[in-house]
Amino acid sequence: MYEIDRREAGMMRKLTFGMNVTLDGYIAAPGDDLGWSGGEGEGPDASSSDELFQWWSDRVAATGLALYGRKVWEAMSSWPTADQRPNATRAEVEFARRWRDMPKVVFSSTVDKVDWNTRLVTGDAVAEITRLKAEDGGPMDIVGATLAGAAMRAGLIDEYVLVTHPVLVGGGTPFFAALDSWVKLNLVETRTFPGGMLLTRYETRR
Repeated sequence: MYEIDRREAGMMRKLTFGMNVTLDGYIAAPGDDLGWSGGEGEGPDASSSDELFQWWSDRVAATGLALYGRKVWEAMSSWPTADQRPNATRAEVEFARRWRDMPKVVFSSTVDKVDWNTRLVTGDAVAEITRLKAEDGGPMDIVGATLAGAAMRAGLIDEYVLVTHPVLVGGGTPFFAALDSWVKLNLVETRTFPGGMLLTRYETRR
């Protein structure tokens, strides 16, 4: 009954899909190559500006729960101990600690163990995400093309955040999934970072 009341009151937790993306719309080049971004598909990367690095870090700090697909989870696996590197910068130390502390859920039928404040879900992802949206808590981020694609088709994503890098890779893993119907969006923010990266943020029209 409480869950129904929350839905009727429009109190569902906000779910955002945000990643680095190429100008031609890919989050990874063929072969899951992330070299165009200088690092991970989501989060700070080595080639981005300090300003963009800090923006991703602050986003992690503000996230109540992060939902990961297997591939991005594995790509992020080097970050939990980044603060232990002898040459780690203050910003890298801050990001690593924030990422460790952030509650996370990994959706996978092949991963058998997760750590760093993380829970593993092997069942129906859409059903679990729907349940999580109805819970109390802070905003949620979803990361990974396959997982986010399922959430898109189910109409669960409230906001799309693209950090577009000025590069064309010609193919790979697209940011947007194939949809059964149109989704109308409202542009709510744009911001340019040093190096030509462009942030665009869109809210789903409900």
